[in-house]
Amino acid sequence: MTQDEASAGEGVETSPGTRPEGQSENGVAVAFGRQLKLLRTRAGLDRVEFGKRVGYAAQSVASFEQGRRIPQPGFVDKADRVLEAGGLLTALKEELARSQYPVFFRDMARLEAEAVELCAYDTHIVNGLLQTEEYMRAVLAMRRPLLDEETIELRVGARMARQEVFHRWPACLLSFVMEEGAVRKRLGGGSVMRGQLEQLLLFGGMRNVELQMMPLDREDNAGVDGPYTLLTRKDGEQFVYMEVQGRSNLLTERDETRLAAARYGIIRSQALTPRETLSFIEKLLGDL
Repeated sequence: MTQDEASAGEGVETSPGTRPEGQSENGVAVAFGRQLKLLRTRAGLDRVEFGKRVGYAAQSVASFEQGRRIPQPGFVDKADRVLEAGGLLTALKEELARSQYPVFFRDMARLEAEAVELCAYDTHIVNGLLQTEEYMRAVLAMRRPLLDEETIELRVGARMARQEVFHRWPACLLSFVMEEGAVRKRLGGGSVMRGQLEQLLLFGGMRNVELQMMPLDREDNAGVDGPYTLLTRKDGEQFVYMEVQGRSNLLTERDETRLAAARYGIIRSQALTPRETLSFIEKLLGDL
């Protein structure tokens, strides 16, 4: 073993019994890591040399091989080519992408990736698709029981990857209505919230995005039953996703999804218009 491999954690495996609280072993990541290590070793490459060929540090390669980090799709493609794996690694790419999410969110992540329209009503915090990295970390750090740092970084990476929905083509139509209280909370401090509000302005200015605020002084609000997300696929089928306290519920019955769609339309009509919302956020920024 070279000194570089030793410093990169060669041979140091994390056992389930010693994992920090809040972290659980990802079986897909572990299986991918073992396959990656086998192919790399067969090719006669140490982690340093292999890392140079794929553009990653040896420490990152060690994390991938030990199943402690989920590699990005670009790494999987490069590794498959460099190691002449013939698709053995890329075959796991889709499962790897899904496995980076908490178990209760994986079906939602798949539907989100297929959606042609997504409508979200949020009451407590800024929607995950709209969050900055700093805001994400602040929110995840406040979870109880505490999440370990590796799990936080994994979930931050997963949320950032989900923001691809804003840029894919054909464009997904995105509508967000959030309660004013969600942006009044200074989670993470003033600088974090400043960055978050600035990002809301950026997203709100996109052609395929409509962002609306529900002011605290509204006397009519059809969203009293709480937050939810409505997704529509290309085939017209709709789904409703709800999440609370680490538990999720996915509604598929047509009567329920139609009612949720109608309710969302009422919520939108009661909120500020997108133009009024951007002005509202600009004022909040001025007050920070």
